[in-house]
Amino acid sequence: MLLVQFKNQHGERRVGLLEQDTIRELEGFTTTYALAQAAIRGKTGLAELAQSRAGAQTHSYQEVLAGGRLLTPLDHEDSAHTYVCGTGLTHLGSAGTRDAMHKKIGGDVETLSDSMKMFRMGVEGGKPASGTPGVQPEWFYKGDGSIVAANGEALKMPDFALDGGEEPEIAGLYVIGDDGQPYRVGFAIGNEFSDHVTERQNYLYLAHSKLRVCGLGPALLVGELPQHVSGTSRILDKEGKVRWEKAFVSGEQNMSHTIENLEYHHFKYGLFNRPGDVHIHFFGTATLSVADNISVQAGESFEVEAPVFGPALRNKLEVVATSYAKVKAL
Repeated sequence: MLLVQFKNQHGERRVGLLEQDTIRELEGFTTTYALAQAAIRGKTGLAELAQSRAGAQTHSYQEVLAGGRLLTPLDHEDSAHTYVCGTGLTHLGSAGTRDAMHKKIGGDVETLSDSMKMFRMGVEGGKPASGTPGVQPEWFYKGDGSIVAANGEALKMPDFALDGGEEPEIAGLYVIGDDGQPYRVGFAIGNEFSDHVTERQNYLYLAHSKLRVCGLGPALLVGELPQHVSGTSRILDKEGKVRWEKAFVSGEQNMSHTIENLEYHHFKYGLFNRPGDVHIHFFGTATLSVADNISVQAGESFEVEAPVFGPALRNKLEVVATSYAKVKAL
């Protein structure tokens, strides 16, 4: 099941089932968040509740997208109550990449860089038995709900960034229940987006490289994530022609950590179990255009597509001027 959030022609929020190119409105709910909270409080499955509320009113997905009325698949009315975080060094990549990576992390651990040490730790201890914590992954904070761009919206790169590159990833989407229990609402395709040139200067610049910008959606996949997810990442030039394209894989079959282990090491902190909050958690990637010496320019677009998530996520790169307001002492 795929869910989307959108606005109707009157600007009113709606949530619906995505059926091919048709959005079927749900009755009684105008947001995914409200639907999720009702499922939590009613102790019922999200898919079951959504299916029971599918109404007769339908909309064309393409018309909603063209009209700029598509929203991210999950949000909170107060963006400060959404945490956008993620983990890296979690993906094994294609068979060729995987073989090369295993050669890099073999031998004496003391000869490895810190990032390769962490990757090796994940390979060795990131998939424990269910219910047993495994090794901690790399973790980062990216921003709050205000940084998340919907399908069709621009990714606004600050002008101080040295690069703005895509990171095609799967994100887990969560709502914290009234009792502080995290509930996974589902998964969405995303573009985690980073400044890889800054990151390559020194790995301790990882936090700065995140740029507080990302893309998400368009649809929410309700249910379990397939063990193997295949997709395609593209860079489109200003005329919409493909300038770079590469397949990517995700899902636990292609990862060094289980989803359960990544979730444990995020939600083990009490701060992240505050009732009512929303969490968007990116799971990492192994496919980047910057690895092929691609530098994306303003006006060009990123496209991330994986059939299991429905329509592709497309966002244009926009460079925005930043103001440096000097701090004043009171």
